[in-house]
Amino acid sequence: MASPNPVIAEVTRGGIVESRHTGAFVVVDKDGRLVASAGDIDRAIFPRSAIKAFQCLPVIESGAADRFGFTEEDIALACSSHNGEASHVRVAGGMLAKAGMTEAQYECGAHWPYELSTQHDMLRRDEEPRAIHNNCSGKHAGMLALARHLNAPTEGYTRIDHPVQRAVAKVMSEFCDITVDAQPHGIDGCSVPTWAVPLRNLALGFARFGSATGLGEARDAACRRIVAAVRAHPFMVAGSNRFCTRLMEEVPRAFVKTGAEGVFCGAVPHAGLGLALKCDDGAHRASETAMAALMASLPVWNEAERRALASFAATDLSNWRKVHVGDVHAAIGGAS
Repeated sequence: MASPNPVIAEVTRGGIVESRHTGAFVVVDKDGRLVASAGDIDRAIFPRSAIKAFQCLPVIESGAADRFGFTEEDIALACSSHNGEASHVRVAGGMLAKAGMTEAQYECGAHWPYELSTQHDMLRRDEEPRAIHNNCSGKHAGMLALARHLNAPTEGYTRIDHPVQRAVAKVMSEFCDITVDAQPHGIDGCSVPTWAVPLRNLALGFARFGSATGLGEARDAACRRIVAAVRAHPFMVAGSNRFCTRLMEEVPRAFVKTGAEGVFCGAVPHAGLGLALKCDDGAHRASETAMAALMASLPVWNEAERRALASFAATDLSNWRKVHVGDVHAAIGGAS
């Protein structure tokens, strides 16, 4: 069936459009006022890893981060879907050690690092991938620290009824103006619960998170602390040649986070705006370019920032001989 959502990105080859990606997106302010939108923004979708900042908030608000001496690097990694590069593994291991935990207590599972040279180095050393290489190992280190701080069992910290996940559900409900326990839920790739939330509500949550005003003194401070950590260490959020890292290095006033299956969320803290986008077919190549174009379209940047954002709204495509064959570019238009 054809999607009712508009085309948000196109792939060209030989001067014609070869493929099209449909999707929906929305921008709101911290009071929920609609700034821009297209497509079905009220259909619930799984945000997956896009909401790691919300999953990190209980670690800050509970006092766990302070108790275990988590640094800005640690907090940025707790919000990451990282490449599993050496610095990511170093920081994740340090977080575990500070909280008195070991890698054996991870419940995220093991997979090869995303970054190819790191994979190749491990193969040359005859090493197997471990849980600490999992792209979510920073988040899970934070969750283990939270479990210990709450005097809750560390075993089973990924279960939906565990105090750690109850704390995450509370944050999600409060920021997104939705009772997540009444929403469909599933299990994420790293084994934690994931709740389905409409794009409009996700954007509201990110607008409130980025604005960090009127949420209560402690919560405002926690939000600002996470944003500051990510701005200081964007490499921790993703890694080499990754969109989230590159964009936030170029435009530090932007806050973006990818999720699986073509989801992207973000905030513009200085303007009090939140954004959420979903590519129907789950293609990252579409969600990345569309998110960059959506951000660039907002009249809240200086000219250098706008140009930098716009530069991410198209990606050159080359073949195995490094010959340019086409591009992936955003096709966002007709926003209300």
